[in-house]
Amino acid sequence: MNSLSTGLPVPVVFLQGIGGAARLWDPQVADFKSAGYEPIALDLPGYGARPPVDHMTFDMLAADVEAAIDARKLDRPVIVGHSLGGMIAQTCLRRRPDGYRAAVLSGTSPAFGNPSGDFQKKFVSDRLAPLDAGGTMADMAPAVAKQLMGPNADPENRALLVEVMSAISSRTYRAAVQCLVGFDERGNLGNIQVPVLCLVGALDNNAPPAVMERMASKIPAARYVCLPGLGHMPNLESPQVYDAAIVDFLRAALPRAAA
Repeated sequence: MNSLSTGLPVPVVFLQGIGGAARLWDPQVADFKSAGYEPIALDLPGYGARPPVDHMTFDMLAADVEAAIDARKLDRPVIVGHSLGGMIAQTCLRRRPDGYRAAVLSGTSPAFGNPSGDFQKKFVSDRLAPLDAGGTMADMAPAVAKQLMGPNADPENRALLVEVMSAISSRTYRAAVQCLVGFDERGNLGNIQVPVLCLVGALDNNAPPAVMERMASKIPAARYVCLPGLGHMPNLESPQVYDAAIVDFLRAALPRAAA
């Protein structure tokens, strides 16, 4: 059944980042419903109420997303992936190239590099050092949130990020960090045929705008948008600005979708 032809709301599946959970998409739900879409935020394995995991791969994570889409009988949803979620979205686009109407790749990159490289080793060491020193996710969360978000972030959503990050199992977080460093979907960018929005905050140091602009140039049907004054968590920092950028893109990319 085609949502565009039947008038049913087009489903939009949201995929979280490494320090998130489905709850971090709460600010998007009302905006997307009012715009005529069906927002669905997923908890990845080990996140939210799901049991902790000690190992993950991108194909495993993509298969989990596919299972959730199949279980809900969603017809070619739009997929919105942020950071780690954007990497999963790219993996999904490779695995099911015709399975999605459009994609939003938010604050992400097409590759992380060689897991045995010096940069990658330092990344893992830096991210896990607080836990290795005996700290908890709750100990880490305030400083990480400060680093991720721009200076003018919505204070309530900053608190939400700290709360959600504090609740993540350290086992899951370790598994996600280790998974991240092996990511590489550069070889498939030129094969993506659905409309893609590459969306980034101008102050994002984790996924710098220049990286995302280059990525967009490699995807045949991609549009690049940079949001001024926002950091790595634009959906929380300024939800209305972030949501408007995606809705504008979807209305242009899917002209028969809900207006």
